[in-house]
Parts: sequence; structure tokens; C-alpha cells
Amino acid sequence: MKESIRTFIKAAVMLLVSIATGTFGYMLIEDYSVLDSFYMTILIVSTVGFSEVSPLSDDGKLFTSLYMMFNLAIFAYIISVFSRYIFEGEFQKIFTTFIYNKKTKKVNNHVIVVGYGRTGAKTCDELLKSQQQFILIENNPEVLRYLPDPPRFQIIKEDATREDVLIKARIEHATSLICTLPSDADNMIICITAKGINPNLNIIARASEESAEKKLYRAGANKVVKPFAIGGIHMAHLITQPYVIEFLEILTGIKEQDLQLEEFMFNELKEEFKNKTIKELDIRMNTGATVIGVKDPNRGFLFDPNSDTVIKRGDVLIVLGSRESLKKFQMYCV
Repeated sequence: MKESIRTFIKAAVMLLVSIATGTFGYMLIEDYSVLDSFYMTILIVSTVGFSEVSPLSDDGKLFTSLYMMFNLAIFAYIISVFSRYIFEGEFQKIFTTFIYNKKTKKVNNHVIVVGYGRTGAKTCDELLKSQQQFILIENNPEVLRYLPDPPRFQIIKEDATREDVLIKARIEHATSLICTLPSDADNMIICITAKGINPNLNIIARASEESAEKKLYRAGANKVVKPFAIGGIHMAHLITQPYVIEFLEILTGIKEQDLQLEEFMFNELKEEFKNKTIKELDIRMNTGATVIGVKDPNRGFLFDPNSDTVIKRGDVLIVLGSRESLKKFQMYCV
């Protein structure tokens, strides 16, 4: 896109230089006024062929002949550039990029999703459900055919392994990056490039091969997901622990039911609910939701915490409840 803009600017500059050269040439050689010189120049540049302002001197005729030959090459180049912009849609591409850049300048604390295959499409659907702001990067024409029309999220149709494309997606202002490409090598390149731009970025990468997991961690991924391994374990557990899996599917939203899990950071809580015990918060009585876990920054996850557990700085509450009870929790505590 930058190359196309440079070509357009180059053609425009050549046209302006040609007009300036003709105008000053006629002013010096034929002693025309600025307006008459400009008029003569436009007649030649546009190849209209009206009669000259006044009969030309021998020097004027020589200058005009050379100027016409000079302009033939410029005119051909300019016509080819403008034709490409009109018939190949370059103007539309530039306009679309301009509108997109205006939108992305306002994007902060967002998620970047790379790839819209089966994994990427499901990731985008879940982010939409959670009303999480994100940008998708995908350049495979076969995959792009399956995008919703019109798309409900911002899309960059370029190669995510290029640093300039990640910067275009404002990766320095993003909180997370999800790499769902089927190629482990591409995911590694993206991880390395992304971490170099934004060291604090939370990266979740897909691994297609077992051997790629450690490499992706070394490349900068915070979490590595192996879809085939997870699928195999899930199917086995459907045989060995069917009711446990059914319950987990309800919690994760795979099965449609009015029961959800949400997480709430300590700093999201109202001041009067900070540094209090679960008993003092009395969440279940006031909202109907239940705190089923606490992520302690030092001790890790505390499952089914007792009522004397103090919610302190750095903690994350894992809350289970219906949609209605979780709304009440947000109104009551957040």
C-alpha cells in the first residue's frame, strides 16, 4: 500500500514539475504573462491542440518541440498510473486503509487474533460474546471467504509474520495475542516478533505438533494450546467421567444453560469490599452467586475457599452463578 501511494505521489510531482517547466519556459523565451504561459503549457500537457496565444519565435518553436517530446513520456506514465488506480481499485484500497487507520488509532487494550481457521473462528466468536475488543489478522483468500458479511470486527488482510503488519494492528497497545495458525513455524515467528515489540504482551499460541510446545514457550508464548490433545482427552473423559464433563461444559458455555463463570480482579471491587473476608462480603446472600475459587498471587489457586479467606491485593475471584446473579454481583461489589 505504501508503494502504491509513493507511485501516485511520484506521478503527481512529475506532472507539477512539467507544468512549472513549461510555464517558466514560455515566460522566459516568449515573454508571455504568467496566465498566458500557464495556458500554453496546459494546451501541450493535455494534448488538446488549440492555437497558441501568439505566433512563436524560432526559440519558442524549438522549446515547444522539445517540451512536447518530454511530455509524451510523462503523459504516458501518468495515464498508466491513474488507470491502475481507477481500474484496479487502488483508490478504494487507499480510502479503506485511511478509514481503517482512523479506527485503529483509537484501539487500546485490545486482543489480536491471528488466523481465522476453525480454531480462530471459534476464538473470534467467544471474544464477540464477551464483548472483548479485538483485531483479526488473516491473509488466506480461502479462509477469508468464511468471514461474516459484514464483519463485526476489524480485519487486517495481510501477513501476520511481518513486523509492520503487527504494528498496524497496534500490538504495542494490545494486552494479548492469540496465534491460531496451523503452521507452528509461523506461530513461532509471530511470537518472537510480537515479544520484541511488546515484552508485556500475553501470548497464547496454538501447537499442532507435540514437539512445537517447548519451542513456542521459548519463542515467548505465555500459554500453548494443543487442540488435538485437548480434543482427545475430552473424548476419553466423556466415557470415563461423563457427568463431570457435562458440568464443565455448562460452566464454559459449551452447553446452553443459565450458569456462568466470571473472574473479578481485586482492583475492580468497590473500596468497601476490599481486604474483607468472604464471610463479611456475604456474596451468596446478597447476590445469589458463589465464590468457588480465589487466585492468590503467592499460593496459586484456592479452590472452595473457606469463609475466613481475606480478599487482598492481587487476588482474583472466580465466581459462579446465573446471568442474573452475576449481574447482581457486579452491581453489588464492582
